[in-house]
Amino acid sequence: MQVVRAAFFGVSCWRNYQKRGQDVGAPIMRKLIFFAFLFSISVAVTASAQQSVDSMLDRDIASLVSTYKMLHAAPELSHHEEKTAAFVASQLRALGFTVTERVGKYAEPEWTSYGVVAVMKNGAGPTVLVRTELDALPVEEKTGLPYASTVKTKNDAGQEVGVMHACGHDIHITSFLGTAKMLVALKDQWHGTLVMIGQPAEETVNGARAMLADGLYTRFPKPDFALALHDSGDVEAGKITYYPGYAMAGATSVDLIIRGLGGHGARPESTKDPVIIAAQMVLALQTIVSREKSALDPAVITVGSIHGGTKRNIIPDEVTLQITIRTYKEEVRQQILASIERIAKGLALAAGVPEDRAPILKVIENENSPASYNDPELSERIAAAIGRTVGKDNVIKAQPLMVSEDFGYFSLDHQIPVFMFWLGAVEPAKVEASRKSGKPLPSLHSSLFVPLPEPTLRTGIRSMTAAVMELMKK
Repeated sequence: MQVVRAAFFGVSCWRNYQKRGQDVGAPIMRKLIFFAFLFSISVAVTASAQQSVDSMLDRDIASLVSTYKMLHAAPELSHHEEKTAAFVASQLRALGFTVTERVGKYAEPEWTSYGVVAVMKNGAGPTVLVRTELDALPVEEKTGLPYASTVKTKNDAGQEVGVMHACGHDIHITSFLGTAKMLVALKDQWHGTLVMIGQPAEETVNGARAMLADGLYTRFPKPDFALALHDSGDVEAGKITYYPGYAMAGATSVDLIIRGLGGHGARPESTKDPVIIAAQMVLALQTIVSREKSALDPAVITVGSIHGGTKRNIIPDEVTLQITIRTYKEEVRQQILASIERIAKGLALAAGVPEDRAPILKVIENENSPASYNDPELSERIAAAIGRTVGKDNVIKAQPLMVSEDFGYFSLDHQIPVFMFWLGAVEPAKVEASRKSGKPLPSLHSSLFVPLPEPTLRTGIRSMTAAVMELMKK
């Protein structure tokens, strides 16, 4: 009915345009009527596309949920996504995409990249990249779901670990495949080149770089725009949140090796105790955030692990702090790194540690990622398009986050406009109960994280399809 009304209005506008076109004294009115005609046709096309997506989703949703559950039960760790990538490649190939597998080149030669690139050319027009992640986390699932993961495998260090899609990449993959299917069915309503990529190793933040290092933008069409979604563990299913500008922080991984002179635990005076220095360092690090940088530049410094010593009565020679740093601006990141090194050396000097045993700061380059910057103009354009699809009240401008991911690499340092939005994935009643009780919901990366599949997938597919159509519509 909406299509019929819009089309009828368009015809009426066109007739008025033709009639008034004879009146040379009414140029402004002629222009207004003509633009109203064009707008009505646009509304008709948009409504028609959305009705098509909704009807196709009604038909396919059961199959999509089954796909999601299959992926959830069979997760694969970063650098090991062989079966997941093969499944994604086969699905895209069946839809008519030209598919290339094993795209990516890691710095570590022993790793295989299971990146997938699928290209569909549909006439002249913009090139739009849509990304999903393929990997899961070393988390043992405790949800009790009938389709819960029971997978155990060995990580890159050879340790046996449980594996779980605790970050929702199974939701992302299923939404990605559903979007691809919708866009293929709507080929007569868009033009340009669609590039769908399955990215490995997002959780270790080196998959995007691996794909770019293997010629992603030279072997395949370079995008004019890049899009992605990520599920949210604290937003109800059916809603979308987004933030223009710096939306997620950059991550820097650091090992700080505090060196001392070990000895007997009963004779600390004969040693230079690195455990004491490490303990002082944990607290001193927080003064960087609170006293050395502007409060207007957000930053987080967290010591995630401390390793040192072998026995209660032995003072070790060294202690290692594993640190994560989160920032938006590169200059703030560099300031924090310099401050960590300065404070560590100062504490060691105050403890009488010889200069040749000064602390060592190591930046783990292959675990770093840039801040995710959503192009503001693109963000608002896509948010408006999604709002027309799922209802503008369901599209919420939220606050930026200090979590990180490597999608920002695809922007080539802001040369390519990119946009990532957040997809609500939680049962609304659970979100409301959490708000009332103050008890937090299981977060992403939790062994208890449980997305609500059907409404989440519906909203994800409808939203991403609308986003691509907005950029590629005829």
